[in-house]
Amino acid sequence: MAQGRAPTFGVIGAGIIGLAVARELLHQFPDASVTVFDKAPKVAAHQTGHNSGVVHAGLYYEPGSLKARLCRRGVTLLSDYARSRNLPYEACGKLVVALRPEEHDRLRAISQRAMANGVPDVELIGPDRIRQLEPNAVGTLALYSPHTAITDFAAVTRALADDVRTAGGQVRLNTEVTNISVSDHGSTVTTTHPHETGPGTEYFDYLVSCAGLQSDRIAQRAGGATYPKIVPFFGQYSQLAPAYRQILRGLVYPVPDPAYPFLGVHLTKRVDGEMLVGPNAFLSFGRENYTGWRIDAADTLDVVGSPSFWKFAGRNIRTALREFGGVVSRKRFISGATAYVPKLVMASSKPIARGIRAQAMDAHGRLVDDFVIEHLGRATFLRNAPSPGATSSLAIAEHIVATLTDAHNL
Repeated sequence: MAQGRAPTFGVIGAGIIGLAVARELLHQFPDASVTVFDKAPKVAAHQTGHNSGVVHAGLYYEPGSLKARLCRRGVTLLSDYARSRNLPYEACGKLVVALRPEEHDRLRAISQRAMANGVPDVELIGPDRIRQLEPNAVGTLALYSPHTAITDFAAVTRALADDVRTAGGQVRLNTEVTNISVSDHGSTVTTTHPHETGPGTEYFDYLVSCAGLQSDRIAQRAGGATYPKIVPFFGQYSQLAPAYRQILRGLVYPVPDPAYPFLGVHLTKRVDGEMLVGPNAFLSFGRENYTGWRIDAADTLDVVGSPSFWKFAGRNIRTALREFGGVVSRKRFISGATAYVPKLVMASSKPIARGIRAQAMDAHGRLVDDFVIEHLGRATFLRNAPSPGATSSLAIAEHIVATLTDAHNL
C-alpha cells in the first residue's frame, strides 16, 4: 500500500456480519474504499434472513470464549443500534424450563455459566413463578432471563447496508466471488456477474470474508485450511395459528441435552406478533435448500464424501432418528412443545421457510462450538459463526477490525 494512500477493503458476504464489518471499517477508516460482494440479489438472503429473530443474552456459552464475550458485547451494541434506527426490538424475556428433576443440575450449570458471562438479572425460579411469568407454561424449575430479546435481523441488515452506502461504500449484489489470490501485500478477487460478459478482477489491500454457508469454500479458494468444514443442518419452524399468538408473553426453551448438539424445539415469539415452534435439526441436502424440495447434488456429495461427517453420524444415530420423526410429521413436531405449554395439544400450524445453519465440523467429526477466524496474510476469514452470530454481529465486526488494525499497524 502506497504511503499516505487510503486503504482498500473487500468484504465477502452481505449478511448481517459482513455488512457490520463493512460499516465498522468505514467508521474506523472514513477515507477508505470498502466494497461488499454477495452473489444473492438482496442483502440478508441466507442465514440472516432465515431465523427466528432471537437476540441471545449469553446463557449457554463457555465463559471466556469468543462466543461468550462477543455475544454479551453484541447485545449492547445491537440494542443501542436498533433503538437509534427505530428498528423493532423487544426484550420479551426467556424461560429455560426443566420438566423433570434430572434436568435440574444441568439447568443450574447453565445458570452458573450465565452469571459468569455477566448476563444481567438471571434467576432460577420454581413452578409458581413460572406460572406467574407465563400462565400457560409448566415446569419444575426454570432459568429466567428477562433481557433476552427479539428483533428483525433482516431489517437490521438493510439498515447496515444503508449505512455503508451513505458512508461511501459499495454493496455489489448478484456478484459471486469465484477465486481469491492472496499475496503479502493484498488480495486479488475474481468475480462473476450475470450481466457481465466475463469475470472481473479487483485488488484489495485487505480482504474480510463473512460468507456463512460458503465460508469454508471461500477460505479454501484462498489457500485456507480444509477444516473446519461446513455441514449444513436445516431447522424447520412451524407458525402457530392466529388463535395462539398470545399464548406466551416471551420465549420458552427446553434444557439442552448434552447428548444432542442443538438446543431442541422451543417456542419463540416474533416481532410481527406471530408465534413459532421449532426448529428441528436435520442434515440439509443443499447449503441453500430453503424449500426442502431441491437436492443439491454437489453439496450432498460434499457431505457424504467427508470422513468427518460419518464420524459425527456414527455418534448421533439415535438423535438423527428422533429428529427425522419431527421432519416427516408436523403433529409429532408440535407435540414436543405441548410438554411445556399443554394448551398447544390441539394447535394447528403451518410450516414456514426453513433456516439452514452453517455448522462447522472439525476433522474428527466434532461440531465446532466457538467462533473461528482464520488469517492468511492480509486476508481474514470468518470460518464459524453460528448462533449467536447475528446477536454478536456488531461485536464480531469490532473484533475483526481491531485485530486487523493491530496486526497490520493501520
